[in-house]
Amino acid sequence: MLKRESVRDKVFVVVNYTLLAIIACLMIYPLIYVLSASFSNPARTVLGDIWLFPKELTLDLYVKVFQNEKILIGYRNTIIYTVFGTFINLLFSVMIAYPLSRKDFYGRNMITVFIMITMFFSGGMIPTYLLVKDLGMLDTIWAIVLPGAVSVYNVIIMRTFFQSIPNELHEAASIDGCGNISFLLKIVMPLSMPIIAVMTLFYGVGHWNAYFDSLIYLNDESKFPLQLYLRQMLIQEDMSGMSSASDNAISEHLMQIEGLKYAVVIVASLPMLVLYPFLQKYFVKGVMIGSIKG
Repeated sequence: MLKRESVRDKVFVVVNYTLLAIIACLMIYPLIYVLSASFSNPARTVLGDIWLFPKELTLDLYVKVFQNEKILIGYRNTIIYTVFGTFINLLFSVMIAYPLSRKDFYGRNMITVFIMITMFFSGGMIPTYLLVKDLGMLDTIWAIVLPGAVSVYNVIIMRTFFQSIPNELHEAASIDGCGNISFLLKIVMPLSMPIIAVMTLFYGVGHWNAYFDSLIYLNDESKFPLQLYLRQMLIQEDMSGMSSASDNAISEHLMQIEGLKYAVVIVASLPMLVLYPFLQKYFVKGVMIGSIKG
């Protein structure tokens, strides 16, 4: 019986690792393809010659990307929106989650229910737009960072993490004359670095990849984020000034645009890909601790 169970366990492990390897390949290959295409001659990409490794290695596409003033402006705006927006997200999430985690906070269960209702019901896009417009936030950074300043799902995870901190620490701090704000800043926050790192990753990736709010609320191109420029590049082929050009010139132009798409995708994704390995250990620990208690 023990031998049969051992064989079953081995079969399960082999099947499990095989499926995970297949899934990993399916997820990693598109990134490898885009990376290879960004370093290849655009003509080879259009002809479908690239499968895994770059063909006719070149850095011309990246040179053109960083010479494009709009992309550099978008990069700057995206960094500003991501840093400032993530800071506001973390600030508001902590301000909501910490009081709701305290057992001596009267009415916390009712407030939690009210907050959770917003996960299932909302005013809709048009009422939200009208509200942002009436508040005078159109075409400003506030229209990007304030409407989604709080994620209820993330608040619940953070609240659950705060609940795992022993109440005895608060009692000991109170005896020493530590107030609620001092306890939060000096004791709770240093102990909450794992969940703070997780929330930073969640909110940061969300801001970095966001473009829909910018598409709705921003009219000034100088305030567009990188993802909005990337969207324009992916769905539009700028043919300005090419109407009187020869067919060969137009074909070469289209090939350059096709290659630039891959280069811009890599440039737009690289910061998050670099950041994730440094936050991975906190990511796993924070989510696991945040899911222990209900």
